[in-house]
Amino acid sequence: MIVEVTKGIKILQNAVIQQDKRLAKAMTGDGSFHITLLVMKLNDDEVNIGIDALLELKPFIEEILQGKHLILPFEGVDTFGNQVGFVKLAEGDHMNPLLEIAEAAKRTFQEKGILAGESRSFKPHLTFMKLSQVPWLRKAGVKKIDPKFYEKFISHRFGEEMLHRIDLCSMLKKKQSNGYYHCESSIVIGKRPIGIRDLINEALQRERMVLKSKVKQIKELLFQPETQAKIRRELFEGRSINNNNQENDVDFSATLT
Repeated sequence: MIVEVTKGIKILQNAVIQQDKRLAKAMTGDGSFHITLLVMKLNDDEVNIGIDALLELKPFIEEILQGKHLILPFEGVDTFGNQVGFVKLAEGDHMNPLLEIAEAAKRTFQEKGILAGESRSFKPHLTFMKLSQVPWLRKAGVKKIDPKFYEKFISHRFGEEMLHRIDLCSMLKKKQSNGYYHCESSIVIGKRPIGIRDLINEALQRERMVLKSKVKQIKELLFQPETQAKIRRELFEGRSINNNNQENDVDFSATLT
């Protein structure tokens, strides 16, 4: 997230905290700001499938954007049920391609056999606070986000960000040192200069694909009838040798006696 948007959200968060210091623990770290396209529950095997789906998604996104940059302006504040505070994505021509990308992502993951998406409609936003992060707040009498806390930011323009990367993140694994979520894989979008993190992610993806290919070859080899017959034969011979060694040990002990 660029400095302008992050700086604006930090000012908003500090303004809320000044009105109720107990809400400091409910604030989202500035390294975690992101737009969620899909929410999924994946096991380890499905994570690998999800990585494949993410890689397959890239050409669809490039087709949607047709070489153009997708600039996302953020303006205003709202909540989900007075429990989650978020900065809104402003209305405009950028909404259609973003919605198309979200639909393409959902379709690509579902075609891989992964149930993707939520029942509620897609509402792109940047979460800046969440009461559920601090359960004791309810016991302390803080049951909702008071609109007066953010009334000065209702129409505030926080800045713009260009879409340049889509990540497959884990919400449960330990976050990175910069506060961002653990990233299973990423795809770079557009022609934005690639940073060291993007280079590392792409290198890891290539290594992962090579490793998956080798694992697949090994599995196929292990399931071949002649391979399984050889394994059974060697296991049988190994047991025979072991039995012979045990008999020799007994005989040797008897001789010593």
